[in-house]
Amino acid sequence: MASLYFYYSAMNAGKTTSLLQTDHNYKERGMSALLFTFAMDTRYGPGKITSRIGLQKQAITYDAEFDFFCYVKGARNVSCVLVDEAQFLTRNQVDQLGEVVDSFGIPVLTYGLRTDFQGNSFEGSQRLLAIADILVELKTICHCGKKATMNMRIDGNGKKILEGEQIDIGGNDKYISVCRKHFKEGISR
Repeated sequence: MASLYFYYSAMNAGKTTSLLQTDHNYKERGMSALLFTFAMDTRYGPGKITSRIGLQKQAITYDAEFDFFCYVKGARNVSCVLVDEAQFLTRNQVDQLGEVVDSFGIPVLTYGLRTDFQGNSFEGSQRLLAIADILVELKTICHCGKKATMNMRIDGNGKKILEGEQIDIGGNDKYISVCRKHFKEGISR
């Protein structure tokens, strides 16, 4: 039975690697997956899903206006839908993905952050936590060895940034995964 999945974590837990492995598994069995990524993330090129360990795959880009239900409805031979950077989905888009599962019987696996650099929910993550059939926490660790649950935005000197736009695309140059204690204290190392 098809389900809506939300794989969530702090940064550097392997969400994208897991997504790419899932795509590989479907392809290996002669099935096709539709891959989607957030249009604003062009760090590795437009529409590139790239893991920190070097795996990469071309994907369809989405922005706030993209209609997942209509896109999947018009596609052929879709075995699975995989969505990277799911925190950037709108509430309506999450509902569309749920409708893909319910109307077409296609599993939808989404991968994203639970919270932003201020510890607040992203719209997409909040909706996925509310309506996904299956929630899977992927884990990573803080520099102290505890489970990292927070994404701390840092400046060039490793100091915590407290204000700014919710969306600021970046990797290890801008963010570090930390436990709640070190998030509150603003300690990145």
